Amino acid sequence: MQVRLDGRIALITGGSLGIGRAIAATFAESGAGVALVARRQDVLDEAATAIRAATGGEVIAIAADVATAKGCEHAVDRAQAVLGPIDILVNNAGSSKRGPFEEHDDAVWQADLDLKLFAAIRLCRRVMPEMRERRWGRVINILNTGAKAPPGQGAPTAVTRAAGMALTKALANEYAPHNVLVNALLVGRIESDQWVRRHADETGDRSLDDYYAEMGRSIPMGRVGTAEEFAAMACLLASDRGGYVTGTAINVDGGLCPVV
Repeated sequence: MQVRLDGRIALITGGSLGIGRAIAATFAESGAGVALVARRQDVLDEAATAIRAATGGEVIAIAADVATAKGCEHAVDRAQAVLGPIDILVNNAGSSKRGPFEEHDDAVWQADLDLKLFAAIRLCRRVMPEMRERRWGRVINILNTGAKAPPGQGAPTAVTRAAGMALTKALANEYAPHNVLVNALLVGRIESDQWVRRHADETGDRSLDDYYAEMGRSIPMGRVGTAEEFAAMACLLASDRGGYVTGTAINVDGGLCPVV
């Protein structure tokens, strides 16, 4: 079975590193034009250049802070000016912040909501009307398994991600009659720059491979997943092959999450 995105235009937030970059590369390899969105222009440019070289695809880099309304507007306006109307939106911007509930003040909560929830709301509000009119569209919200099984000291991320799961279902139900499909992919333990940074912050002489191996021991599949494996699922949902799937929140976690 071939999964192709020929002629489609995708906008991917958080697209310069890790999972977002892997999704961008997979989409470009499958024939889509891709707009990478993140805050740092230099990192974006490096990612776009590498993906173009590897895939031959059309990839552009857009520096924008989607935690702001202005940043969301700029990202969509620039992508559409260069590539055309957006067919596929991947809301992947985010960060991971954990700690005791009592240490998170209103500013921490608001920043989390702005980046992970309101960015998705604003971007969907911009691109979904045209998707509805064309009777074809895909929105993929990248969340994490804490949305279903919130860990202790996991707020505000788990709470914000749970709201993202509710947004996914609400939009899926509203836009399904127009062939605009909305799904969520929930990240488990996937190799990414987040884990690379955490490994670097730790003391000791464990290699990154040993670090991942230790993480994998608590996962039923016995290993950490790769960003490319995650991207393959996103590509399926973005394609016509995934044309009867909407309103789902799929765990990509090797069986780790206790909630299906």
